[in-house]
Amino acid sequence: MNDPVTLKINADRYIRMALEEDISSGDISTNCVMPKYQKGEANLICKQDGIIAGLFVFKRVFEMLDETVELDMYVSEGDSVKNGQLMAVIKGDIRAILSGERTALNYLQRMSGIATYTNSIVKLLEGSHTTLLDTRKTTPNMRIFEKYAVKVGGGSNHRFNLSDGVMLKDNHIGAAGSITKAIKMAKTNVSFVHKIEVETENLDMVREAADAGADIIMLDNMSPDEMREAIKIIDGRALTECSGNVTKENIKNIIDVGVDYISSGALTHSAPILDISLKNLHQI
Repeated sequence: MNDPVTLKINADRYIRMALEEDISSGDISTNCVMPKYQKGEANLICKQDGIIAGLFVFKRVFEMLDETVELDMYVSEGDSVKNGQLMAVIKGDIRAILSGERTALNYLQRMSGIATYTNSIVKLLEGSHTTLLDTRKTTPNMRIFEKYAVKVGGGSNHRFNLSDGVMLKDNHIGAAGSITKAIKMAKTNVSFVHKIEVETENLDMVREAADAGADIIMLDNMSPDEMREAIKIIDGRALTECSGNVTKENIKNIIDVGVDYISSGALTHSAPILDISLKNLHQI
């Protein structure tokens, strides 16, 4: 659900909810100073260096309020942008521009911030065989936008939701009775097309997961030395994923460990927004 086409198909209902949240009974500030139609234009300006993501969503907000809106784009999705750069000019009903401004910027700033933060970590992983993944630690009703932004920034997506794949975490293992029992039950009850990933917290769990036939073994909150030992134990029998409080600041300690994947909730829950403004609105 994170490719551009699927995003466009699914985005409208979430954008509509965001607009309803912000304009529940009309925009009284705008309506009192602009009671009737007047065409205008405003400039979309970047106020910080980064990677731009969410231009379609930004435009779609205004289209829902004004079908005649025009957006002249000077950048493309995924472009690097600079502080002070003019990225677009929007033209349309001034009332729509004023009423949609905050919602549109919220999406664009949030998505661009995630793409920028993701890209900064992807660059740190250049030259390794490790792939950077996001997680399900996303803002409610923002997942399709946030996971899409991760991809724009050069990262990859883990599961989109609970229907996407088997992930046996500590509580699943506790409910089943052991890793071995959990994997056996998963293989019995899920389609063969789904891989089975198991979360492990120590080397004994790693050994059990590998012996029981896990397809992917997550090394959760392990030290670099523990992860190196885990990879030796697994010995190619499963793919490996490192997880647990991974950020831009500490990922350098993991890069040379040799895991196949590194997942980081920080990509979506801790990325700062990219500072972007809609300025110089005037009548035309």
